[in-house]
Amino acid sequence: MLEVLRKLAKKKAPPPICSAVIVAAGSARRMEGIDKVLAPLGELPVLVHTIYSFQDCPRFDEIVVVTREDLLVEVSRICKDFQLDKVSKVVVGGRERTDSVLAGLREVRPDADLIAIHDGARPLAPQQVLEEVVERAAETGAAAPAIPVTDTVKRAREGLIEETVDRSELWTVQTPQVFEAGLIRAAVEKAAVDGESLTDECGAVERLGMKVSLTAGSKENIKITTPFDLILGEAILEARVRGEL
Repeated sequence: MLEVLRKLAKKKAPPPICSAVIVAAGSARRMEGIDKVLAPLGELPVLVHTIYSFQDCPRFDEIVVVTREDLLVEVSRICKDFQLDKVSKVVVGGRERTDSVLAGLREVRPDADLIAIHDGARPLAPQQVLEEVVERAAETGAAAPAIPVTDTVKRAREGLIEETVDRSELWTVQTPQVFEAGLIRAAVEKAAVDGESLTDECGAVERLGMKVSLTAGSKENIKITTPFDLILGEAILEARVRGEL
């Protein structure tokens, strides 16, 4: 009887409040003068595709966008023009990713149970990826989508191969990375105080000795870092229209 009551209580529990921090404050050094988050992808800017992924996902209650100071007015206008009403704030980031993430975390609603951190230049995250990573984070406190490495990986020094790395344990980690709100706030604050420059938020949590669960990522969930990635993104969009993805 006690087990039945526990199951009923679990079923009746409200879904966790989940906020997303979309980090779009990078300098786009590899984009040959193109501002990647405002670059056209199909009929929309990259950043609009990115925000729409979270706008359309019922798991998310709020979106905070972090951008550069020179893009603040433009990004705010885009959110208004495209009626992205889950966007609660558009704020200015910092010089390093850790500073930008911290700026976004400080603006997230205080009652959020989970917080997702996502790259503004990942415009094509499938809904299934978002659903699964949020569900797993709700269970474990920290989760990130990833895909297994399929290429042969070599470790080299000064242009010479030193060894072949066992790829069976290697994964390419994507975003959104989702965490219990108190955990990610503490982890990023600690990284910032320690002067750590992190490439993702899993690293901040790992520094505290915490484990991060992996969920299924997607090859569609590309990050726009070079002009070639825009060509790849166009191909993915076209394939989706044709029903091939």
